[in-house]
Amino acid sequence: MEKICFLDTVHEVLAERLTKAGFACIDASGWSFEKCCSELKDATGIVIRSRFPMNAALLDFAPKLKFIARSGAGMENIDEAYCKSRRIQLFNAPEGNRNAVGEHALGMLLSMMNRITTSHNEIRNGKWDRDGNRGIELDGKTVGIIGYGNNGAAFAKKLRGFDVTLLAYDKYKSGYGDDFVIEATLEAVIRKSDVISFHIPQNEETIYFADDEFFDGLGNPIFLLNLSRGKIVETKALIRALETGKVLGAGLDVNEFEKASFEAFFTAAIPEELDYLLHSDKVLLTPHIGGWTHESYFKLSNVLADKILGFYEPS
Repeated sequence: MEKICFLDTVHEVLAERLTKAGFACIDASGWSFEKCCSELKDATGIVIRSRFPMNAALLDFAPKLKFIARSGAGMENIDEAYCKSRRIQLFNAPEGNRNAVGEHALGMLLSMMNRITTSHNEIRNGKWDRDGNRGIELDGKTVGIIGYGNNGAAFAKKLRGFDVTLLAYDKYKSGYGDDFVIEATLEAVIRKSDVISFHIPQNEETIYFADDEFFDGLGNPIFLLNLSRGKIVETKALIRALETGKVLGAGLDVNEFEKASFEAFFTAAIPEELDYLLHSDKVLLTPHIGGWTHESYFKLSNVLADKILGFYEPS
């Protein structure tokens, strides 16, 4: 019987489906790193979210490993080159949370443009300011999406109810334009957009993608959305763009100061740049929950079950 170790807690449907198929599913969510090193020697599969980096320091202790399944979309916590050298199959589940990300992005954008969170907080503090909280309509604007994979396409789908021009750029894809989405160059997205939303993975090419040069190239003041990974946007550069009016508002579901364990976010000293984000009325923050709905929690595991079982099906 093949042994699959669940290093993080995920929806029970994954273990239920794998157990039914004859796998031994082990709850390892409470294991220390040291225990993982001793107990993974006979594991053929690992299920994770983000608790430990999947690199040689750990995986060398799992000589029988056939696959790693990540409950989520991003794979930056996995040493993909090492896994390829070992022929370890990698699975993720962007199909499981793409709808959640699309809805969250739209919610953040409408909240910023209509000053919903800001005015709500002011009213709670006894301030009634109608003119200062006058909103900006989305209709008629140009929305730029950088990264047109599962999540970028899901956000585009949510925008179909609005009279917007939608530009999409993806370095690794082409031929996805249609009667609503215009396949565009990166330069066109930066120069023409009123809203720019990031939906790209974190890797060597994309860390600090939105830096001073990026913001200096903007043709219009924009609302910025980041629901991908925190280090895509350089916070120092974003702050300068907010202060100069190049960015009218930033909706950040992720930020570059996140810890590997999200629960430990506030346990260390708060950097000056993060403190700025926390206190700016031009910044809307959520705790990396864009793809973390009750529905997506199930769908992420169900998608992984499909992929793992498909991997084991005879060809």
